[in-house]
Amino acid sequence: MELRHIRYLLAVAEHQNFTRAAEALHVSQPTLSQQIKQLEIALRVQLLDRSGRVVRTTDAGEAFLRYARRALQDLDAAERAIHDVQDLSRGSLRLATTPTFAAYLVGPLMDRFTTRHPGITVTVQEMTQDRIEAELARDGLEVGIAFTDVHSDEIECESLFVETLSLVVGEEHSRAGRRKPLPAKELEDQALVLLSSDFATRLHIDRYFKDQGITPRTAIEVSSIGAIVEIVRRGSLATVLPDAIALEQQGLFSIPLSPALPPRTVALLRRKGAYRTAAGRAFTEMAAEYRDQRVPQ
Repeated sequence: MELRHIRYLLAVAEHQNFTRAAEALHVSQPTLSQQIKQLEIALRVQLLDRSGRVVRTTDAGEAFLRYARRALQDLDAAERAIHDVQDLSRGSLRLATTPTFAAYLVGPLMDRFTTRHPGITVTVQEMTQDRIEAELARDGLEVGIAFTDVHSDEIECESLFVETLSLVVGEEHSRAGRRKPLPAKELEDQALVLLSSDFATRLHIDRYFKDQGITPRTAIEVSSIGAIVEIVRRGSLATVLPDAIALEQQGLFSIPLSPALPPRTVALLRRKGAYRTAAGRAFTEMAAEYRDQRVPQ
């Protein structure tokens, strides 16, 4: 059994098709089939069920892959450890964040980090918390910025600060500049632009609406915080977003709601037991500094 056999099996299991897996691996389909067959002969067990329209792993194949994935993660971590530069003169960091943080948190953190460590290349992606956890679990990311209510036992989190949410409007809105809390019931008369329902922030907002027994009119749903900011800034629609976004973006005003939306704890997410690169450790330390220096809102 060789390392390529494991990678080939993982590809077939992921694509559930030999042809698509071969294309992803840049090998011929006959070669891929032959290599998988060699692995099954070596292990003396059938790993794939080829009888249906899609290729599926057998029970034995699923058991084997559970350990094989973990072994590949450890091998990838070992390779990164070899090339890890402890003095931070060069290196890389793979980071992901949920969309709301891109509007007010990623900028300050990246400015601090790249100023302090200009030799480190940082890759930042926006994605849902579920996907962040999945990518961390499979070692596709080193650090995630999301919330403490994680869904996977493989993920550990380090709290950063508490995030509060309010009604956010533009300067042309009739309620712009209001300081007195707005009764939640009055939201039923307000047209809103909100994130789509696959985002944790939207689910958090919907739970609040349900708890208050109200059904606001959602005029627009989008999958981009930037789009929401521009729509609200330039028109009469309102939204519900973290207060910090209104503070960071010109032309936006946050209005507290009564009762207030439940706060959420922002956290750094990592895979338990994962190798921590020097860049990853440096980012974690810097984020902790930001947390300690941050003025409560």
